[in-house]
Amino acid sequence: MAIERRQHVTESRPLLERRRELRALDEALAALRDTRNGVPQTPRGGLLVFTGPGGMGKTALLAQARSRALAQGVTVLSGCGGRNEQELAFRVVRRLLQPSLAAMDGDELRAFLGSWYDVVATALGLEAGPGPHVPDPSGVREGLDWVMTRLAARKAPMVLLLDDLHWADVESLDWLTSFAPRVADLPLLIVLAHRPDDLPREAEPLRALPGSLGTRAHALEPLTSEAVARIVRDEVGDEAEDEFCEECRRATGGNPFETVELAIRLGEHDLRGARHELRAMRDLAAAVKGRGLIERLHALGTTTVRFAYAAAVLGESVSQELAATIAVVGSEAATEATERLRAARILAEDDGTGNGLAFVHPLIATTIYRSIAPALRVGLHNGAAEAIRAAGFGSAAAARHLLEVPCDGRVEAVACLREAAREYMRAGAPEAARR
Repeated sequence: MAIERRQHVTESRPLLERRRELRALDEALAALRDTRNGVPQTPRGGLLVFTGPGGMGKTALLAQARSRALAQGVTVLSGCGGRNEQELAFRVVRRLLQPSLAAMDGDELRAFLGSWYDVVATALGLEAGPGPHVPDPSGVREGLDWVMTRLAARKAPMVLLLDDLHWADVESLDWLTSFAPRVADLPLLIVLAHRPDDLPREAEPLRALPGSLGTRAHALEPLTSEAVARIVRDEVGDEAEDEFCEECRRATGGNPFETVELAIRLGEHDLRGARHELRAMRDLAAAVKGRGLIERLHALGTTTVRFAYAAAVLGESVSQELAATIAVVGSEAATEATERLRAARILAEDDGTGNGLAFVHPLIATTIYRSIAPALRVGLHNGAAEAIRAAGFGSAAAARHLLEVPCDGRVEAVACLREAAREYMRAGAPEAARR
């Protein structure tokens, strides 16, 4: 059953109060495609880092980086950290590089990687050669450096977009922080985004990276009263009162994500921004996140809640079929649940890339995941491990769910964890094997 959804003004408007960050992005892209009097010069690579709490617009800035780079004919590779995926060694590296490598057939891929193939194959999720080859971690990093350097030369100029690095695996971060200083000599721009307050201790080199390259991170600021008022009036009309708009800013703290979501809900509930509607506005603001979001989710029905729980447990790029299996719902029920969650702006609209389901914002996914009762969460992780193995995604992908489940010496679980450890050893990630 299709559920009608309206197009909102705020979803198509340019970013507000991010002029400084967009100017830095345009300057970095210009340096990457440097021309003088129409004559191409040597491209100059660089590093841009955007930081801020959840909802401040980091992902929106990376989306701008993507669209502006593609419009200029620049190759774009992207990857991101995933909530609860820090245990998956080289997860971010794989997301970054696999699309380019997948475009090559077997012979071309082996020719491209050359003598580095057996060193980096497992780290990149490729089929490794026979034998118990266990590469040295520093050798794997050097091999990944070589792969990225060759890709940058082959597809120049190139932009790497890496989002949510506070959730990145240690192995990917180690490689990134060691490779990034090379960008000055490559036709390569690296654009990073993370929440500094959520960086784990192991990611301290990432925090220091901009300073080591003579630049600084762009810390995103909350929206001003003027910007919040513009967003609210775009949805409810110009008659919205100043006091009402200011109370919207106070309710959201000027957080762009929360402000946009609140404005959309004001329009959906036919509020017009009058003083007597302040209480209703505050109720809608509370429903954007936290307990209010969970109450809104539960109003969608038991099947939809169960499906949302399964999607939250799976994490990034959720397969609808896999979520349905874990939630124990049929395909039609899963499709209807997806439609309901999209209409409620919990799941994002289909972007046509075939990358699976995604939550509108990581804040929503985190809130839903944390709301799951502990015993039910354990059961869902156990079901996820079984479904992932049955779908052929490998022991490492299943193992990260088993780490959330009491093992109790179960033969199947122990075998899966041991196989995942062996895979990490072959990838040159001994710390992940020990985890």
